[in-house]
Amino acid sequence: MKYAIFLLGLAVVFILAYLVSNNRRQIKYKPILIMLVLQIVLTYLLLNTGIGLVLIRGIANLFEKLLGYAADGVNFVFGGIANKGAMPFFFNVLLPIVFISVLIGIAQHLRILPVIIKWIGWLLSKINGLGRLESYNAVASAVFGQSEVFISVKKLLGHMPQHRLYTLCTSAMSTVSASILGAYMTLIDPKYVVTALMLNLLGGFIIVNIINPYEVKADEDIIEIQEEKQTFFEMLGEYIMDGFKVAIIVGAMLIGFVALISAINDVFNLAFGITFQKLLGYVFAPFAFIVGVPSSEIVTAGTIMATKLVSNEFVAMLDLAKIKGLSERTLGIVSVFLVSFANFSSIGIITGAVKGLHEQKGNEVAKFGLKLLYGATLVSLLSAAVVGVML
Repeated sequence: MKYAIFLLGLAVVFILAYLVSNNRRQIKYKPILIMLVLQIVLTYLLLNTGIGLVLIRGIANLFEKLLGYAADGVNFVFGGIANKGAMPFFFNVLLPIVFISVLIGIAQHLRILPVIIKWIGWLLSKINGLGRLESYNAVASAVFGQSEVFISVKKLLGHMPQHRLYTLCTSAMSTVSASILGAYMTLIDPKYVVTALMLNLLGGFIIVNIINPYEVKADEDIIEIQEEKQTFFEMLGEYIMDGFKVAIIVGAMLIGFVALISAINDVFNLAFGITFQKLLGYVFAPFAFIVGVPSSEIVTAGTIMATKLVSNEFVAMLDLAKIKGLSERTLGIVSVFLVSFANFSSIGIITGAVKGLHEQKGNEVAKFGLKLLYGATLVSLLSAAVVGVML
């Protein structure tokens, strides 16, 4: 039965992408098939084999160790503020982002990350049917984040046609930045965080190959990466402040969204006898079903999925953690769906990032903002469907 649902889920996702395709005649089916097979193989290896479990356990242990180091810094500054036995979200989940950001900065400064990104991007460009810049951007987005990645290609933005810009933005919204992986791992099972990271990278290429197919000419397939020359301690200061800004911004968004959703829930409950989130759950229930969630849990799963779309992944992860009694299958599928930046607020974040570097291109991003979110959400649904067939 789950295989039939998986095929149904693939069909729905691909049809939804096909309906908004810019150029259906140019869709390259071979790269799409290759990347789908890669997604299935990778998911099987990560979730159902000894090698995959060892790899995920190693990554989880690494982040657990890093979060321990981060806690030393947080406790030095804020120790004693929290009540004994309490686990304040800001201290334990968000502030460790500062330390992870520092490590990324060091790896970047020592020329380790650029080499890794370049070669993974080169390898991906051989199978995804897209240009080297698109492949670089997807990998770089998973390291630097959806807004910071555009700084590294800012010299090219002014010469970027709209169809290529859409691909770059979809990759940025479909992935998550390495600096907040540790934060996710404190909220959901690390194995689903790692799996989603891999699947979304490939899934982004699959969906843009359907929605936004095009050929990149040899003379256009160039990568010119902008890098600022800094001393080691200048870099440290910058990445420390960047990490702190991310923690503060996420914290502020959580306060606003959680409070707003709580208020809207009460208004809907008084007016219609049903909360806003529950109503969204019924709307999203069919999507939960086609990605493999058991029918008895599709409304609950749909509620969490919809919450992520209208607010952000942190709000949805916190809500997921409060729900007891969900099957492991549902937890896995929903967790993978949540690990991306595909939500309404990300449209503004990406538009603002591009506009800050090139105003005209930022306006172009704003014009296709909803289509950008549409594509990134399909990426999340595709990743969830692939995991659903493996659990």
